This record gives sequence, structure tokens and C-alpha cells, in this order.
Amino acid sequence: MAASGGAGGRRVVISGMGAVSAAGVGAGALWAAARDGVSQIRPLVTPHPYDGRVKQAAQVPDFDPAAHIDAKFLPFCDPFTQFALVSADEAVAQAGLGRDDLAGPRTAVIIGSGIGGMTTIDNGLYRYYTQSIRPDMLSVPRLIPSAAPTTLGMRYSCNGPTFSMGSACSSASQAVGLGAQMIRFGIVDRAIVGGAEACVINGTIRAWEGLRVLTPDLCRPFSKGRNGMHLGEGAAVFLLETLEAAERRGHAPLCELAGYGTTSDAKDFVRPDLDGVANSIVAALDDAGLAPDDIDYVNAHGTATHANDITEAGAIARVFGERAARLPVSSTKPIHGHALGAGSGLELVVTIAALEEQIAPPTINFLEYDPRCPIDAVPNEARRTPMRHAMTNSFAFGGINVVLILRALDGGGARAH
Repeated sequence: MAASGGAGGRRVVISGMGAVSAAGVGAGALWAAARDGVSQIRPLVTPHPYDGRVKQAAQVPDFDPAAHIDAKFLPFCDPFTQFALVSADEAVAQAGLGRDDLAGPRTAVIIGSGIGGMTTIDNGLYRYYTQSIRPDMLSVPRLIPSAAPTTLGMRYSCNGPTFSMGSACSSASQAVGLGAQMIRFGIVDRAIVGGAEACVINGTIRAWEGLRVLTPDLCRPFSKGRNGMHLGEGAAVFLLETLEAAERRGHAPLCELAGYGTTSDAKDFVRPDLDGVANSIVAALDDAGLAPDDIDYVNAHGTATHANDITEAGAIARVFGERAARLPVSSTKPIHGHALGAGSGLELVVTIAALEEQIAPPTINFLEYDPRCPIDAVPNEARRTPMRHAMTNSFAFGGINVVLILRALDGGGARAH
């Protein structure tokens, strides 16, 4: 089907992306790990004594914030803001722009986070309750979720709409979708969007353990024998603009952001709903002006929890019909962990790279097909897959669903329908 350009008529493209993940600094490192099926889950390292059952996570390794961030910003930056800054610098550089190019009121900054500065919160409370020491005087500006977008705004002198997005595990993709809408309707010309999270720490892991969704061994999305996920951390940031603007300055974007669909289940705090999930997929297809047969690959939310995988596979089967059993659908959470508010951003990086290289990354640790998940999960090995359109799903606690659809641009190496 022909490109609609979205409801506002202006075609939005992703001109640059950056990431910090358990694979290290850089979107390329994340994609290489996902494509090659190399898990970044490692033994857990915590700042305080830890007595939990789950002793593995996808933590960012060997990260030195002082090597990347100006000294004047660093005292105000919780790790989640540090990750966002480094990711944004990579995205802006890949977009062929400098800091001054983004200055002024026509650039928006929207960064999602499920929790915000949890490291600052945890450290402050630990000091207070165990040592009766007042939290650091900069704790409040560091811990608020808006710290990441406002710090980015200062870094690039952006005076446009700037805010944080708190949609739990859909936060990053919700930020991307809203940024695209603002560009479509002419509210801004460019947007720095994405998500950041840094809460792989004692208290958070113990809280997630209480939900019985973390695995003590291996994450196996859509497979028989699955028993949960690992927590992750990091950030992913993207530079959005119109296709016309990118072409005018001679820049080749990574892809077009063709569709954005979001719905709310409005039913349960933790259990996903088939109708809500399916409706978000349909909404994204409608926004992109596409039919289900136009989608060539799906990067799944795929948490390897019982309810989520069955619901997501069921929604895909409902929307794609008999083709669902042949459509490549993979989850990369066994590689980079579930990074909560940053998770859908990391998965968007992987989806963009998959579209660019025409490779569906694998769902690793897969043991055996589960008939309750009637999809092609690309088990264990990457697959060369012709793609023109790719979809990425994210579904959050509280029933907040977000689906994004990407389109390969002419000359991008993808096939034409």
C-alpha cells in the first residue's frame, strides 16, 4: 500500500540513533549482540550486600560517565540521565547535526523512563536509614524523571516542548510516537526522543522478584519451559525530523517512522489483555496506511512470562491470521534484558538495524515450540529476511500498549512491495 505520510501528512524519519546497553556504548554494539545471539546477561553486581534469589541481570559494563559528559552536568546526572546523554550524542552525530543545529524552540525533547533516578533514590535512602546521613543536596534534581529530557535540552539549547514520558515499559516507544506526531502536525521541526533506565539495584530487583516474573536461569520468550525475564538497563535515543528536511540538507535517514498506535486495556494492573494488544497493532497499521500482509518482521515485547507471551502471540494471530505462523517474530530481551522504560527504545534500535541489514535477529535460549504461542519465533539463529516494513511492540503494566511501524526508504536496500 502507498505511504500515507501519517494523519498529519508530513513524513517523519529517524535520522540518527544511539544506545547504551548491556552490550556497551553504541547502537552498533547492541545490534551485533542481538543479531549474533550473544546474551549480555551477567552475574549481578550491586553496590550494597544482596540476598536475592535472582543473581543475574543485563547491566551496562565498564561505563565511565566522566569520559562522556561535561563536568558541569555530571553532578546533576543520575545514571539514567548519563545513559541518555551518551545515547543522544551518538544519535545527533549520526544524524549529521551539531549541538547548535538543534537550538531554539523548534526542537522537542521527550525521554521516557519508568522510574527515573532510582539509583539516587536507593543510595539516598540507604544512607539515611542505615547511617542517619541526609541524602545528597542534589538528589531531587537528579532523581526526577524529567532530569533526562531537561538535561538534554540544556546540552543542545532546545527551547521547544520538553518533558518526560512515564508509561512503564512502553515509555520509550510512547515518547517516539508522540515526538513523531508533533512533527507531523507542525508543532516542531525536530525531536530528540527515546527512553532511559538505570534501576538494576538491590531494592528494585527484590521488588521485581516479588512479582514472580524474573528467571533465575535463562530467559526463553515464546518457548516451552520459559519462566521469566532478566532486568536490564541503558538508554536509546533517536533524532526525528521530516523526510523533506533530511533530504534538503542531503542526509540519508535510517528509515521512515510510518505508523504509531497506542491503546489502553483499562482492565488490570499487571495482566495484558488480548483486545487491547491487538487493537494497538491495528491502530499502528491504520496510521501507516498498511495491511497486515505488508509487515515483514515483528520485534516482539516477548518477556518470557506466561501471560505476556500467550497474549502477544494471540494478538498477532488475530491480526495476521494464518500468516502469523510464517511471519518472523523475535524477542531480543534474552540479549539486553528488560530495560523497563528504556526497553522499547533498545528494541527499536534493534528493529531499525534489522530493517537496514535485512536480518531477523533470533530468539535465543529457545527449547521447543509452544502451541499456545502459534508464531514463528525465529528460534536461536538469525535469519536473512527481505523487509520493507518492520513492527516493534511494547506492552506495559497498567495496560498501556504501543506499536511502532518502520518503513525502509528507497535506496535503503529493502525490497519494494
